[in-house]
Amino acid sequence: MKKSQLYIILILAFSFVGCTGTAKESSADAQLKSDVEIAQHKNEDFYRFLDDFNTKRTFQLDRIIFPITVLTPDANQIALAPTEEKIEKMDWELLDLTYDSTYTIRDYDKYTQTVNFRKDTAHVSLRGIDNGIYADYYFKLIDGEWYLVTLVEWSKNI
Repeated sequence: MKKSQLYIILILAFSFVGCTGTAKESSADAQLKSDVEIAQHKNEDFYRFLDDFNTKRTFQLDRIIFPITVLTPDANQIALAPTEEKIEKMDWELLDLTYDSTYTIRDYDKYTQTVNFRKDTAHVSLRGIDNGIYADYYFKLIDGEWYLVTLVEWSKNI
């Protein structure tokens, strides 16, 4: 009889510990899921950001880290070695990265545009079709908002 009581007590003890562990895991899973959902809602959608960036001057000026570094080819250097320029906020000209697929078939200034993502960065590249357009724009997600942080403009001097 003592053995059967001991078995019952052990079974109840293991059941209680097992249930408590499951409850903790469920709570931890729920917290993780909640954190992920908050992070997803907290981070700005890049394409929505880009729409505002392309059309609203004040928004664009607020979302560029000034002075912004621009890499361009130096016509005075052998093989057009890159040179680094800084553009201040007051010298910035509105940038429009609006794109649709007809840009590849129009008569002049044909180009393709691609957007690549990596963790907290986005890279927008423009590649001309038989015309020398070649530009790269680098955006970074900072505190849930996208910012233009640097650009490479190889097409303006070609």
